[in-house]
Amino acid sequence: MPYTPGRRILVLTHTGREDAISAALQATRMFAEEGLVTVMLEQDVAAIRAAAGDPPEFAPEALGVDCELEDITLGLVLGGDGSVLRAADFVRGYNVPLLAVNLGHVGFLAESERTDLHRTVQAIASESYVVIERMALDVVVHVEGREVARTWALNEASVEKSHRERMLEVVVSVDNSPLTTFGCDGVVLATPTGSTAYAFSAGGPVVWPSVEALLCVPISAHALFTRPLVVGPRSTIGVDVLTRTRETGVLWCDGRRTVELPPQARVEVSRSAEPVRLARLNPTPFAERLVRKFRLPTDGWRGPVTAQERAGVLHEVETVEPRHAGPRPDVVEPATMPLSVPSPADIQRHRDRGARHPGEDA
Repeated sequence: MPYTPGRRILVLTHTGREDAISAALQATRMFAEEGLVTVMLEQDVAAIRAAAGDPPEFAPEALGVDCELEDITLGLVLGGDGSVLRAADFVRGYNVPLLAVNLGHVGFLAESERTDLHRTVQAIASESYVVIERMALDVVVHVEGREVARTWALNEASVEKSHRERMLEVVVSVDNSPLTTFGCDGVVLATPTGSTAYAFSAGGPVVWPSVEALLCVPISAHALFTRPLVVGPRSTIGVDVLTRTRETGVLWCDGRRTVELPPQARVEVSRSAEPVRLARLNPTPFAERLVRKFRLPTDGWRGPVTAQERAGVLHEVETVEPRHAGPRPDVVEPATMPLSVPSPADIQRHRDRGARHPGEDA
């Protein structure tokens, strides 16, 4: 598909890292060659010019000065997952899809690596990408019946204890029905996207992004029933901070936005009506992404069954009935001798013998 001249691409990068500045300069130059307009934050433009010696070919537009977020076609994020979360927060409400180039470690939300930057720019120029939507969370905090904070999260909202040496007492509810109470270090409320982040580290399940669900994963809970929960996308999960220990908590959303939680505070998490839009270059299966990002061992896999193998002769599967369902064999009496019953005279003779020979084993 031919690109549209003058399309504006917002480049968001970590200006405190040398590799990120180098990637931003390279991306800006390649976008200009493709006929695209690079847009950056005004403070990022100043930081890159100061760090790179004010290169003459570096002349991006400044967001808020030369254009607005409504004019942006796509956002290119140069960094790790933290940079993607910051970018998602920045463009929220403007329907701007994000495409991330990994400059960090795992980079689970990234679409390509630093070495693929040239191919990524070409794909953006030719619009060779698809936009997918990832579920986000609406997070509301109530204290004594009053709403005191409202925010959102892409990965997770975590309710955590404020002091390391103490335990937080909480009660978890689903759809306004109390489920269980326990002491813990915290509770992670996550999306499928966040199932490979904090919830994964706390022992939660890995959930495919195509699954619409909410996760509840306790952190170091001191109780018997503290299994991770997976509930439907229309449910609301609540976490109440109890007053048993007078311990306060803190709410973290994506590790970026925080709210203090006094005793009797209640956090409610539900599916947001506004998803996060991510641009994908390749329809990579999620299983393949898991293997690549976590470097999972796959030795011994023989590959999928071919069409020729499927067309082969099928063997009849034998059905085995459980033992209790089969015919019962005839009852056979045990081959044992009946025990004799002693008479009163026999018992008396036994007693007399014991009196004559004390200590003898009769």
